[in-house]
Order: sequence, then C-alpha cells, then structure tokens
Amino acid sequence: MRGLFVTGTDTGVGKTIVSAALLAAMRAAGEPVRAHKPVVTGLDEPRGEWPPDHELLGLAAGMSPEQVAPLRYGPAVSPHLAAELAGERIDPGGLVARAREQPERTVVVEGVGGLLAPLAEGYSVRNLAVELRLPLVIAASPLLGTINHTLLTIEAVRAAGLDVAAVVLTPWLTEPSRMELSNRETIARMGRVEVAVLEPIASADMSSLTRAGAQLSWRDWLPPTSLGAPRP
Repeated sequence: MRGLFVTGTDTGVGKTIVSAALLAAMRAAGEPVRAHKPVVTGLDEPRGEWPPDHELLGLAAGMSPEQVAPLRYGPAVSPHLAAELAGERIDPGGLVARAREQPERTVVVEGVGGLLAPLAEGYSVRNLAVELRLPLVIAASPLLGTINHTLLTIEAVRAAGLDVAAVVLTPWLTEPSRMELSNRETIARMGRVEVAVLEPIASADMSSLTRAGAQLSWRDWLPPTSLGAPRP
C-alpha cells in the first residue's frame, strides 16, 4: 500500500480540500490514484457551496462517492456516535481491510475530524493510521491558535511511531499577515517539519484543485516503497 494519510488539527480545517487537491494533481500527472475516506458523517446537513467530502474526493479521483466512503451516516457527529444512532457498530478490522483494497494504486486516505477522533469504541483515527503505516499530511489553519493545535497533532503522530510528511496551511492568502508568516515559520522550526501552503480555492473546480495541488511537493512525500504492512 502506497500513499498518504491526510489528517487535520480539527474538523473544518481543510482536510478534504487538501486531499482533493493532492488527488487532482496526482491524477493529472499520470499517477494511478484512489481516494478513501473510511467514514463520512453529516450527510443530513443542508448542502453548502462544496459537495460532501466523499463526492469531492470522488470527483478528484475519478471514482463514485460510494467507492470512496463505504460507511456513510446522516448526523453531523463523530463516527462512533453516528453508527450508534443508526443501530450499528463500526468494526475496526473492517475499516483496515477496506482501506487496503487499493491494489496497484496510490491512495490518499482522508481521516475524520482530528487524529484522536473515535471511529469506534477504543479505536481512533490514529489507530487506523498506525495500521496503514502511511506518511501523514496535516491540514491546518494559518490563523491564530494554529501553532498549538498543529504542534500537538505532530506530537500525537510521532508518539505513535508515524512519520509527518508535511503540514499544509490552508487557505493561504496571496498577502499573508505578519502573524500568518510567523505561524508558518514557528511550526516549521518547532515541529521540525516541512510547512507547505495551499492557495484559496473558491469551488469544486478540478482545474483549480489541480493547479493548487501541483504546487505541493507530493512526490517527495510519497514513500518509495510500501509502508502498509502492519508492525510485528
């Protein structure tokens, strides 16, 4: 299994847009790609300017939304609660097996919420990332508070023995403020990590996503060989 695992410092910080930009750029470059989101929630919410996560990822990867997200729930709550409200229980083993069903493809896995968000009882997004062994890309806001949130996420990734490929601050304005520039430099220095930026993207336009994703160093972030084997 070869690919990237995109997580975030919180919900609503741009994970899906970062993931879609990566997928669109990879696909445009001729990389055989697949998108995977283990669980999507909030489908009962009114549609906004952007399509639901699994639909956007599907557009970027050339897949159906159902192929992208095998588990889909209506309430805008944590996956473990969404499943409970539906009278179901999410099986961690099933999550791992479905994520690995990406033969001969570069897969971009998008997490749900933050790294410690529960997918099932006693099983978090980080647990899934550990089993998949993919380098992590952390989506983060460039605004006030991001230093603490991002450094905490980096610590949580490394404490689990995982690699941080990069942090992506989004949306990054053409003329960032002094604070935003300082946030980028401080996260890079204190976190000992590459901090990339993603330009604002106004809509689910594939050309805009491709252009933005092409500015990211995704080729350097991908592992040269499979990291998908579980630890002994």
